[in-house]
Amino acid sequence: MSLRARLILGYSTVLITVLLLFGISIYFILEYTLTQQIDQALGESADSLRNSIAIQNVEDLQLLILAPLPFSSSNAYVQVWDAYGTLLVSSPNLQGVTEPLASRALPILQPELTDNRIRGVHLRVMTKPILIGSVYAGQLEVGTPLIVVDRAQYILLLVLLIGSASAVLLSILLGNGIVRSALQPIDAVTATALQITLADDLSRRIPLEVPAGSEVGKLIQAFNETLERLEKLFTAQSRFLADVSHELRTPLTSIRGNVDLIRRMGPDSESLDAVQSEVDRMIRLVGDLLLLSRAEAGNLPLSKTPVVIDTLLLEVLQQAIVLTQGKVQVSIGNLEQAIVIGDRDRLKQLLLNLVVNALQYTQSGGRVLLSLRVVDDCVHITISDNGPGIPPDELPHIFDRFYRVEKSRSRSALGGSGLGLSIAQWIAQSHDGRIEVASEPGKGTTFSVWLPLKKE
Repeated sequence: MSLRARLILGYSTVLITVLLLFGISIYFILEYTLTQQIDQALGESADSLRNSIAIQNVEDLQLLILAPLPFSSSNAYVQVWDAYGTLLVSSPNLQGVTEPLASRALPILQPELTDNRIRGVHLRVMTKPILIGSVYAGQLEVGTPLIVVDRAQYILLLVLLIGSASAVLLSILLGNGIVRSALQPIDAVTATALQITLADDLSRRIPLEVPAGSEVGKLIQAFNETLERLEKLFTAQSRFLADVSHELRTPLTSIRGNVDLIRRMGPDSESLDAVQSEVDRMIRLVGDLLLLSRAEAGNLPLSKTPVVIDTLLLEVLQQAIVLTQGKVQVSIGNLEQAIVIGDRDRLKQLLLNLVVNALQYTQSGGRVLLSLRVVDDCVHITISDNGPGIPPDELPHIFDRFYRVEKSRSRSALGGSGLGLSIAQWIAQSHDGRIEVASEPGKGTTFSVWLPLKKE
């Protein structure tokens, strides 16, 4: 069953239930009100008639009526019975009726109100015993037809049935229109999703034609945001695959060329060194990819212990001096003592990746400056270079995998996998820290690492 059908069925069921309860309540309230009025009138008539019965004597429980009873209404039926079940008096409109008006058999010792049918006529009957002292001498029965009550109930029932049926039918018609209008945006979401699936086009968006704060509006916004994220993910994945292919093709092409040269000319140290260099580069690339893949899958545990970060920075400085082989001046500026909680190996990898990145894009004769300060409850590490810098529009993308600003920062002979900054950012975030970058074309770049201090 469709959502539209379920909603309409639900609305109709609720409406039918409400109308049914309302109709039953009205029906019985009307019956009770009219019956109470009739019972009150019957009680008054019975009292009046009982007072009009004169008793001369009672012999063998025989009731004698000396005066005629006042039959004031043609709609009132009256009978007087003695203790032996003999009909003594009946009203003129009961000619030929010899059975009791009440449905119960004699005797009746307490006043009672009952419903009965006499020759097809629905009667409400008040029965009052006639007592002499505590001795039952007979009973008085006063009845009136319930034609007005029955007709009123019939008309009310007919009106309720017709009105309820009309209301339900109208609610179905109006509900169908309202539900159709309410679900139209959802139909648009469904159609757009199908078109995206068929056309494989994640750039499509659903127009927001309803209030943004409504339930459907929130659904459309959430769906559009999901599409936007999926588009970014698929775009990043496509670019990632293209970049991986490019990064692998270059060393493989170089290896193949050198192998062909070795086959023709024989092995030489230069060709073998080139092959070794490209193999090492591929190993680093595959290792970095595996590291990022395990990190994103949550399968790369971190052993967090107190780390003396200033000592770690000095170790990175020594490695950087070895790597640059005197081509770039690497020095340390401010160095304050600080301890953080983290994985020492990963933190060293973070700092080394940033330093290697600075060395890669700093021309020969340039300089790289390392610095460490304690700011409030954080450690602030900066790695600055005086290279060509990064254009402002490129800054948001430098932590993307394989992203390089080729036009403004040419790579040095140190090489790299293009994943160093991505790994560094993951390590910083895993330690509740962050990496910031500030750069100005032609004046250099500064990477800032913020890590929380170890609490005392």
